[in-house]
Amino acid sequence: MKTKKLINEGAAAVDEMLAGILAAHPRHLRAVDGSPRSIVANHGPRAGKVGLVIGGGSGHEPTFLGFVGKGLADAAAIGNVFASPPPDPIIECAKAVDGGAGVLFMYGNYAGDVMNFDMAAEMLAMDDIEVRTVLTTDDIASASIDQKERRRGVAGNVFIFKAAGAACDLMYGFDDVERVARFANERTYTMGVALSPCSLPQTRKPNFEIGADEMEIGMGIHGEPGVARGPMRSADEVTSELVSKILEEMKPARGDRVAVLVNSLGSTPLMELYIMMRKLKTMLDDAGLVIHLSLVGNYCTSLEMAGASVTLMHLDDELQRLIDHPCDCAMFRSGEGLA
Repeated sequence: MKTKKLINEGAAAVDEMLAGILAAHPRHLRAVDGSPRSIVANHGPRAGKVGLVIGGGSGHEPTFLGFVGKGLADAAAIGNVFASPPPDPIIECAKAVDGGAGVLFMYGNYAGDVMNFDMAAEMLAMDDIEVRTVLTTDDIASASIDQKERRRGVAGNVFIFKAAGAACDLMYGFDDVERVARFANERTYTMGVALSPCSLPQTRKPNFEIGADEMEIGMGIHGEPGVARGPMRSADEVTSELVSKILEEMKPARGDRVAVLVNSLGSTPLMELYIMMRKLKTMLDDAGLVIHLSLVGNYCTSLEMAGASVTLMHLDDELQRLIDHPCDCAMFRSGEGLA
């Protein structure tokens, strides 16, 4: 049995999606001439501003395309489903957003992305474009705390990119933009649960197997193995486990402020996310933490996978200002605070 998808040909799905996004959001986005996988903000790049280029595989929408716009990322290089973009579209993104102040690459810590973005950076250096890289590593289930540098980047990208993009928009120098990006990553923690697999457009077959009455804590957004598989549990039990693991590592003090994201992995509906948010709020209240901002919905998905993740960003005054800084993207906007 193949899964049902509203697509034409599987191999054309990414390019047809990009054409549709450009048709829907011409005020925000354009493709670089001759490089259709290089998507640039119409109002983001400008002279003297550090350029922010994000990117990675398709299938996680609105990550990455949804976060390209004024006040956030200047461009996104797009790969095939769950696959890194090759160096060429990354290079074209960087050239398109280079304002003479340097270009920051930000993306999740996955081997293919690291290889191709590093190759692009080396080639851009030959054109005298300075590139620096900050990897996102917010998935606390993907490696132990003593190996944090091996962790994957997942839904926490929305907060990490947001802080870095605001620093760029406020015309921070390259050193300070890099500092903010690294600090935002260090202060962001995510953990998720998968309930059912997704299927790639090319195969339309589940990319892993899980029992009808099973769930897996810590599974990655491409189906990478988690930390524990077992019988289905209630929303309160699952939320309690995810949040407890995050708070154990975060070690906040009473009165500290956080930004919160309850994210669907694709097919989990808002009803279930808000049930999780209810439990999360109770737990943070009990811990004496103040929710400065909460987001609930689809922010970093895995095609139609069922499941959810919880992200907390541990705020200080600077991160709070940057998170609140206005942005205007195709699928994500904020005024005084994120909406």
